Amino acid sequence: MQPIKRITRRALWIGPIGLAGAAAILLRHRDRTAEIPEAAGSDEDVTIARFDDSGTKLGLIHAHRMMLSEAEWRERLTPQQYYVTRRGQTDPAFTGTYYRAKEPGVFRCICCGEALFSSDAKYDSGTGWPSFWAPLAKENLRTRREPGVTLAVGIEVICARCAAHLGHVFDDGPRPTGLRYCINESSLRFVSQSSTNS
Repeated sequence: MQPIKRITRRALWIGPIGLAGAAAILLRHRDRTAEIPEAAGSDEDVTIARFDDSGTKLGLIHAHRMMLSEAEWRERLTPQQYYVTRRGQTDPAFTGTYYRAKEPGVFRCICCGEALFSSDAKYDSGTGWPSFWAPLAKENLRTRREPGVTLAVGIEVICARCAAHLGHVFDDGPRPTGLRYCINESSLRFVSQSSTNS
């Protein structure tokens, strides 16, 4: 019986320390992603940073949120694009081509066309999904914590204009931000810089 008491006492010491450590990680993670606003209500206007296809910033605009019916989204998107962007699902890892693409260009939202990421911030995370250390503009993204999802899954990233599910942001990326935007290919449309120069 004596060894059981020792394990129980040890667990009483280790448990609170583990919870304190998890809370510290959570707060650190929250601080790092605080630059991107939390998702807001669906009826309000949004401020969007506009970019041309070469990645040059054109300025900020105020725009209405893009809200379509489920039937309209289904007409515009392929089944996989709909499944990911409107139903919050995830592409299988190492599918598609964007995760290994190195060509210069801009990644736009597949649903509304807003510019989200530049190839300048793309890197090989080894995860099998397109990964970026920063968005083109913080105005064009929103984040939200999904109920019942653990920190290991990350914080959901959505398009500010149309609320498309894009992927998740994690606190394990490279410098200078330390963030990893792990984005589904089905939520993106790549515009090559070479195609804009021709």
